[in-house]
Amino acid sequence: MNASQESAEITVRRAVPVFRIFDVPKAHDFYVGYLGCAIDWEHRFEPGMPLYTQVSRGGLVLHLSEHHGDATPGSAVHVELTGVRALHAELAAKDYPYLRPGLEEDEFGAGLLLTDPFGNRLRFNEPHPEGQRN
Repeated sequence: MNASQESAEITVRRAVPVFRIFDVPKAHDFYVGYLGCAIDWEHRFEPGMPLYTQVSRGGLVLHLSEHHGDATPGSAVHVELTGVRALHAELAAKDYPYLRPGLEEDEFGAGLLLTDPFGNRLRFNEPHPEGQRN
């Protein structure tokens, strides 16, 4: 089977990163209150068990898990977007005492690095327009 035959049979809909969390109120404060995500759903096998949940904002979809072994603390995800300056301004206007990220420019574009309360990193990057590299 060649590559074109494989692509006709397999369709990847999306990849969803899983981030390890240790404290649900802190996770909600960061992902919902600060980053502006919505809670799409939450799951526990029974009351008192660890939480597994999905949060999203536009095309950004993340699974957050309290389950040991689901993910490694300190993971990272690269998020390509347009409007990184607007996101930076939105976040800078919020009263979130644990993070004041700067906007960075490099050869890849404009970037914003956020670190959640559990050491996971979200690297937002708006690429330079075609042919406009620094």
